[in-house]
Amino acid sequence: MSTSKTAPRVGFVSLGCPKATSDSELILTRLRAEGYVISPSYADSDVVVVNTCGFIDSAVAESLDAIGEALAENGKVIVTGCLGAKGDIVQQTHPKVLAVTGPHATDAVMDAVHAQLPKPHDPYTDLVPPQGIRLTPRHYAYLKISEGCNHRCTFCIIPSLRGDLVSRPVGDVMAEAEKLAESGVKELLVISQDTSAYGVDVKYRTGFWGGRPLKTRMTELAAALGELGIWVRLHYVYPYPHVDEVIPLMAQGKILPYLDIPFQHANARILKLMKRPASSDNVLERIRRWREICPELVIRSTFIVGFPGETEEEFEELLDFVEEAQIDRLGAFAYSPVEGATANDLPDHVPPEVQEERLARLMMLQAEISAEKLARKVGQTITVLVDAVDEDGAVARSAADAPEIDGLVYIENGQDLEPGEFATVRITDSDEHDLWAEVIESDD
Repeated sequence: MSTSKTAPRVGFVSLGCPKATSDSELILTRLRAEGYVISPSYADSDVVVVNTCGFIDSAVAESLDAIGEALAENGKVIVTGCLGAKGDIVQQTHPKVLAVTGPHATDAVMDAVHAQLPKPHDPYTDLVPPQGIRLTPRHYAYLKISEGCNHRCTFCIIPSLRGDLVSRPVGDVMAEAEKLAESGVKELLVISQDTSAYGVDVKYRTGFWGGRPLKTRMTELAAALGELGIWVRLHYVYPYPHVDEVIPLMAQGKILPYLDIPFQHANARILKLMKRPASSDNVLERIRRWREICPELVIRSTFIVGFPGETEEEFEELLDFVEEAQIDRLGAFAYSPVEGATANDLPDHVPPEVQEERLARLMMLQAEISAEKLARKVGQTITVLVDAVDEDGAVARSAADAPEIDGLVYIENGQDLEPGEFATVRITDSDEHDLWAEVIESDD
């Protein structure tokens, strides 16, 4: 692909969650396919695209700041993403933007780019990498299987931003996964707003992959992805009953023994106010069964503390649940009102100082659980995927660690390893979050 100074240049800013990253990758792929050069600086760009996040107040502020910076340094800015779906906040704050679209709006973004910079050439006559343009390192990639969400959780505005569930055809998903594997990707991170609902909107319609029928459903998709011979990690798995079906795949080594399930709380009344499933006893029993089937299972979850009306007793029930469930990886945040969320209208909002105190207690408990679990790994031999290497050694992740959100494995004698390489290591030390190791052998 030519990078001539005469080719139109597009600057790009990508903010927000992995779903937004996937949207950015689609837009960047189209831009490159049509001959645009992706510029690393505002000053060197003919136009700048900003893919925004609009979920919580801090994300809105970050997105508006990024738009303002791009306007100040370039002047020609196209805005896309979730913030674009939140009414006219972008136009009110930055009236000089050229265009505003909502999320997963690649065609609309390209139309806005074309209005400023005519297409250099026909994409059908030019080469792009078969896996498209990716913002992640070459050895792992996000695989988005659906858009939107059918749930109406009271604290969330995602459906109003990204719409109801729309599942991608299973053949398209598998074709993309195959291209990624063929390009050298070693780990696929399956993402959506609700991964376990995949196919519900099309009544699990049968598609085709490799000349054989394949149902549009999480279990069948996970099994097919497991045939590619690379790591497959499931994110955003809502705890439907059929989640039980993927645990044997993990026990068999077909996909990683890792489940990212956002439980959000444990108390039945609070879960009902959130419009989430309301049976923590059933969840604990399921977790017990899952670990019987797959002892290596790692569970990541997120929780909200200080939800409107949450009492001290209800919060302590959450602590009891976390301790009994022995959640491996835990993220938590104090509830904060999100514009447009119905939870804003609930009574008895918890004072911020109480929220922060509860958040600290939860994270202190989780630190103890995590430290104990990681300490038990010292002396074990495990496989890791190398993310980075420098003169001090290598930084890697185990099957228990998703990129950017979980722990790391520091390999002190890993200077000769390469990013994207699998290595066998012996764990030598641990703390509350990370592991230290020495390399035994690599896949080279």
